[in-house]
Amino acid sequence: MDRLIYDLAARQHGVVSLRQLEVEGVPAHVVDHRVSIGRLAALHRGVYVAGSPVLTRRGQLLAAVLACGDGAVLSYTSAGELWAIRPRAAKLLHVTVPVKGGRRQRPGLRVHRTRRPLPSWQSSQINGIPVTSPSRTLLDLAEILPRRQLERAIDETHYLRLFDLRTLDQTIAACPGRTGGARLARALAEHRVGTTRTRTTLEERFLRLCATHSIPRPLVNTRLEGFEVDFLWPQEHLVVETDGRQSHLTPRTFESDRERDAALAVAGYTVLRFTDRQMTRHPGRVAGQILSVLRRAAA
Repeated sequence: MDRLIYDLAARQHGVVSLRQLEVEGVPAHVVDHRVSIGRLAALHRGVYVAGSPVLTRRGQLLAAVLACGDGAVLSYTSAGELWAIRPRAAKLLHVTVPVKGGRRQRPGLRVHRTRRPLPSWQSSQINGIPVTSPSRTLLDLAEILPRRQLERAIDETHYLRLFDLRTLDQTIAACPGRTGGARLARALAEHRVGTTRTRTTLEERFLRLCATHSIPRPLVNTRLEGFEVDFLWPQEHLVVETDGRQSHLTPRTFESDRERDAALAVAGYTVLRFTDRQMTRHPGRVAGQILSVLRRAAA
């Protein structure tokens, strides 16, 4: 019995469900006994970790799905985390279940219900964990994320080569009436996919500064004259670099930054550099300098 239990758990990131064990011929009283002696530890009702109670993150995600019954899939921010298009989700894990097969709300879980199981093209698996497809995940995220965070998720999906506009349109059409559908459609219509993928909070802070001061949105982390630049206004020949203390103050990066600035200046580009401190303490001054260059270029 122990070998059977541990072999099954080893294939599932360390977790097993009571239903799975019963299918394999392990009676409920045997499971209860192993819980009482510490060989199994309960995670959710009917879901256990075998051996060490220390779980990987993927074990936690799969346990959430197992706790919600047949047809359950990881969804919303938890699916975004698993697809790596969103940072690690909050404490609540999100799972979508069909009404007939779904369980009630569970501690630590946020259960979403659908009228019927998701069609095969709206669900997938990653390392054995059932999860909504990238397109369905973006539709769900559109219901709960602010606009800029949704754009970041879209750009990350594009960067990871998970973006499929045709499937996105199909997903939106298959879910009429959902607020996420309208928000996602509007974002796809107004946002240039893949152009604002940021990698740091400093870069996000700069984009917020641009939005606050009505500065036209630049291209982000794009190639120019053989270099990757943080922000680019191509028609106005303006480049802005945001300098974090850790990544730009080493002797090597200090020298390479100056070499790049000189090469871009020779190519006809104006290069402005701003620190986190400048953007935090003097955002109006930073915005004024950028707008001045943009207006002069337009004139």
